[in-house]
Amino acid sequence: MRIAISGASGRMGRMLIEAVLAHPELTLAVALDHASSSHLGEDAGAFLGKNTGVQLGSDLTALKDCDCLIDFTRPEGTLAHVQACVEHNVKMVIGTTGFDAAGQAAIASAAGHIAIVFAPNMSVGVNATLRLLELAAKMLNSGYDVEVFEAHHKHKVDAPSGTALIMGETVANAWGKKLEDIADWSRHGHTGARKDGQIGFSVARGGDVIGDHTVMFLGTGERIEITHKSASRSTYAQGSVRAALFLQDKSAGLFSMQDVIGG
Repeated sequence: MRIAISGASGRMGRMLIEAVLAHPELTLAVALDHASSSHLGEDAGAFLGKNTGVQLGSDLTALKDCDCLIDFTRPEGTLAHVQACVEHNVKMVIGTTGFDAAGQAAIASAAGHIAIVFAPNMSVGVNATLRLLELAAKMLNSGYDVEVFEAHHKHKVDAPSGTALIMGETVANAWGKKLEDIADWSRHGHTGARKDGQIGFSVARGGDVIGDHTVMFLGTGERIEITHKSASRSTYAQGSVRAALFLQDKSAGLFSMQDVIGG
């Protein structure tokens, strides 16, 4: 497969480039960066000391020479890339988070024309964790309070993280509820006693934390915690490569990482 990477000069973009270059079934075809980037014109493998022959550029028409774009950028950038991919019939793997309802609807609409894997977390381990959460929530559906905690580096701009949200949604769905109806997003001042059936969220931002997520089921006399901790962004890159290969024989449709790992 001929792969394009957006945000190619960023931390995640470089992880993705390295993963694509290392995979025998993938070829790096395009490396995209924003128009004001100081890295435009550089070889995409320069940070690895490699000459790939692919230069960082900002022209989205270059996508016409690709099979799939892997995108970890910002919502506004990703949505522009979605339009370009539909125009050039290019599949997408989207790991960007922070979309509003309109952005999510635009991605779903595009999936009527191209194949898309869209997930708040591309880690295979995180998606295995979601399976465990679904099982636990079905078993612990009475007499347990649920709290979702997440921590990320100080540069992350959205909160709670997309992964924390999908964890909350997984529990809510297992209870036959909608997350927006039972989520408690913040606590401050005299809050009163906790209401039964709510899912609480708490967030930490600081340092260089890649991503920690814990879901607690708190009962009387016991507490069950299901935790996933990321030590490297390489897990997201490896999951993204797996997602791209999953799309190889797909022409259209919206897929999740649960589909990719065999959900």
